[in-house]
Amino acid sequence: MLPPPEPFVNAILGILTIRQMNIEGVDLNLLGPLAALLEERHVSRAAERQHMSQPSMSRALRELRAVFDDELLVRSAGAYQLTPRAERLQRELAETLPRLQSLFSVEPFDPRNAGHTFRLASSDFLLSVIAPPLLRQALAQSPGSTFRFDGWSDTVYLDAERGALDIVFTGGAAPPPLRSEPLFEDSYSCLLSAEHPLARAAQPTLDAYLDCDHVIINIAEARQGAVDIRLGALGRSRRANVTVPYHALAAAVVQETNLVATLPNRLLDALTIPTSLSVIPTPAEIAPISFSMAWHPRRDNDPAQTWLRETLRSATSSDQTSPNPSGKPLPAP
Repeated sequence: MLPPPEPFVNAILGILTIRQMNIEGVDLNLLGPLAALLEERHVSRAAERQHMSQPSMSRALRELRAVFDDELLVRSAGAYQLTPRAERLQRELAETLPRLQSLFSVEPFDPRNAGHTFRLASSDFLLSVIAPPLLRQALAQSPGSTFRFDGWSDTVYLDAERGALDIVFTGGAAPPPLRSEPLFEDSYSCLLSAEHPLARAAQPTLDAYLDCDHVIINIAEARQGAVDIRLGALGRSRRANVTVPYHALAAAVVQETNLVATLPNRLLDALTIPTSLSVIPTPAEIAPISFSMAWHPRRDNDPAQTWLRETLRSATSSDQTSPNPSGKPLPAP
């Protein structure tokens, strides 16, 4: 946390400084009663203003007199008057208390009037699934906010740690210290030529699948996230004859080749598959995967980030995360 600005520190010290005084031993909760006492110049009225009992306010006055080594309020002609020290404190409090309250208050987030910029990153597939329903809801609620979507890179987790990204969408869970929350689950299928030897397989074996030539989407380090991580855990790997940066490009590549593309079913459901191509299940070893949003824990209680995550939960619930929620066929890639 950044230190308070110097004028603010000086103002607090100006209120609290006495001979040999240690600011760490001062109860800042006394500042509210002090301001009420100096303005009302009456213990009962000050207690009512602070929602305190009269004995509690009397005790506060005794503590304040000890802290400042000054009477602060003295009785004169049946009423209390301020001492010179109290008059100086009253002037200081008029400027300092509002700043102190602002320092410790949580600034609310009003999406209707906000002009916040949110930064999110993911693969093209997850953005195609998440961005449309998110923007439908978010821009309706917060038309003045802006959303910047970045593609996946090897530095997204580090960017989220250092504050350059608000949310990262990822397959599985993000590494610590990021916090992850699952949004939805999806499974994979193989897209390949209708003339491919595996095209009529009910479900290929892992050996038959790995014996094929593959087009791989380069999510990170020339691997396709969950698919290749799962295969690696089994001590197996695919032969990457072609590596492309985008899921949609992988779907286009297989139309003119004998390659196999392993793609999420939500993406395949949104495509119009030509008769020259077939879709078959992946081997049983390639299990469904949970897709998550991830953020740094320091953003847990930020009101704007809380609103963003709530909107994401709502936008990705039920069937809203279909890339083609209308169900109408899309042009083939």
